[in-house]
Amino acid sequence: MSIDAARLDAFLRGALPGLEGPLRLEPIVGGQSNPTFFVTYDNRRLVLRKQPPGELLPSAHAIDREYRVISALRETGVPVPPALRYCDDRAVVGTPFYVMERVEGRVFHDCTLPGVAPAERRAMYEAMARTLAALHNVDFSAIGLGDYGRSGNYFARQVSRWSRQWAEVRTRDDAHIERLIAWLPAHLPAEEITSIVHGDYRVGNLMFHPTEPRVVALLDWELSTLGHPLADLAHSAMAWLSAPDEYGGIRGLDLDALGIPNLETYLAAYDGVARHGARLETFHMVFALFRWSMIFEGIAARAKAGTANDANAADTGRLAAAFAKRAVDLI
Repeated sequence: MSIDAARLDAFLRGALPGLEGPLRLEPIVGGQSNPTFFVTYDNRRLVLRKQPPGELLPSAHAIDREYRVISALRETGVPVPPALRYCDDRAVVGTPFYVMERVEGRVFHDCTLPGVAPAERRAMYEAMARTLAALHNVDFSAIGLGDYGRSGNYFARQVSRWSRQWAEVRTRDDAHIERLIAWLPAHLPAEEITSIVHGDYRVGNLMFHPTEPRVVALLDWELSTLGHPLADLAHSAMAWLSAPDEYGGIRGLDLDALGIPNLETYLAAYDGVARHGARLETFHMVFALFRWSMIFEGIAARAKAGTANDANAADTGRLAAAFAKRAVDLI
């Protein structure tokens, strides 16, 4: 841990008067690409999220954007951790960072929600759908996020971006991916809807109440922007299209016994709250699978080059072919 605790303590005591007792700093282990820490005082529990050290791509690890979006959403009813302070002074912890209140709750990195009663699982998945719809209902211009991203042509821009990635990082031939690169631009949806999109909306990025089946915080806004709401919805639906050994999906499980709603029920819960009126179609699911395939292909390329951080990167990379085939099967 490369943080100078004394410098951080001095900054926080100046920024947040009334802190009592010594500072305790604990890294949060997990998949965050932006290092995250619990910061605890005797009378206050905080979370610090910072850029990683080293050279970064110009748009990557935009901590300031994360702070901006959760600050803007605070009064909208979308559950976000209360943002407290942003700091771009690298002298404090080495990189820009922000501090937010620590929200108490449950985070599940397993889509089966282990340890939860079946009836509660159903309610939690329905809460997940309603929370996403609430985010998409927000008038982003009214809360100062009109310039948070580009409006319109979202899927065209995304298909072009991920197709370029295939050309840049491909480690093998894949006829399914080539078919998707040809099919997607020819089947772009006609409707142009723009909302705030989370970018990685899934069970693992939600915090549920400690005892109740409701969402108390939506976490990890690193990929958030303005985009098409159904891209978010399709991304969240990937759990139903992937098996447990394919990045932790629920395909093939006995959903009734688990209490997990089927995909149609999940989508209906979303549609019952979302105000944009568009409905998920084959294109959106094919695009989501294609995007995941390209993400996995990037991991495979880094594994081949020996630069991947994940020890299982080579295995994860093999999922690129599986997700591309599933997308072609949907077509």
